[in-house]
Amino acid sequence: MDAEDLAQRVERGDRAALARLVTLVESRRGIDRATAARIAQGLKREGVAHRIGVSGPPGAGKSTLIETLGMAMTEAGHRVAVLAVDPSSRRTGGSLLGDQARMPRLSQCASAFVRPTASGATLGGVHARTAEVVEVLEAVGFDRILVETVGVGQSELEVLSAVDTLLLLAIPGSGDELQGIKRGIVEAADLVWVNKSDGETVTLAQTAQRQLLAALQLQRPRFAGWQVPVLAGSAQLSTGVPALVDALAAHREHLEVTGQWSSQRRAQRRERVLAGAREGAWRAFVADPTRQRALQSALDAADDEAAVVDALVASVIGET
Repeated sequence: MDAEDLAQRVERGDRAALARLVTLVESRRGIDRATAARIAQGLKREGVAHRIGVSGPPGAGKSTLIETLGMAMTEAGHRVAVLAVDPSSRRTGGSLLGDQARMPRLSQCASAFVRPTASGATLGGVHARTAEVVEVLEAVGFDRILVETVGVGQSELEVLSAVDTLLLLAIPGSGDELQGIKRGIVEAADLVWVNKSDGETVTLAQTAQRQLLAALQLQRPRFAGWQVPVLAGSAQLSTGVPALVDALAAHREHLEVTGQWSSQRRAQRRERVLAGAREGAWRAFVADPTRQRALQSALDAADDEAAVVDALVASVIGET
């Protein structure tokens, strides 16, 4: 389908067309991204969505919680979009993209859109174009957008460039309740949810809550005036989810009342402009035959640290 036909189908709510548009946004081809940008500029914006990042260690139940949370949101009258980022293989570049299968109810819901995507070569837990995809989803009328990251780690904070609120999941009974959760991600969390608090693990979940609360008291919240809540429940049994929905709404309200909502959005837009400029500069750099030869010379001289530095400096300032 051509760009005009694709835009019309997206406007009508065609989920297959929306999936195609997301593919164009994520494409490495400049012509695809340019087409996506033209379509996105013409989309009707019906409001400001709440963008929520969901991160946590492997096995924490991120997909289960997102489906349960998403269903609760659709039942409350919201339109929900989910971006589920899966890790890509460093050898083949492939990805399982299994999150859609792990969210069968939400995937079939008329008020929801679930999009699995590969992280690609990008580090940081999300795709390089996640922020742009979120913008498109907001433009077509989704008012709740959930971004599931690859995993959790000290450097996997790129999701902050695309969301308003970061929800961190923890697992009770792992021996060390902060196992696998690095200081960086704890500092960035706006809400913490201890999942799998059911049956025999309820006591363990309460212990995890206390430990996390103690850890958070030593951290400065990401947003001034906000006290990071630590909640517990079971995504599988849907227990505690209403309290989580309320906490998410409270965080949005706090940001709006204090003016931090708009300031964060402005900072994110500025960062995307800078990221685009850096990417454009790199493309121009590698497209220049002279600089390509200089870079290859630097790579060939990799055993000689001084030669590498000299070649790179020379190639950047144009002395070769």
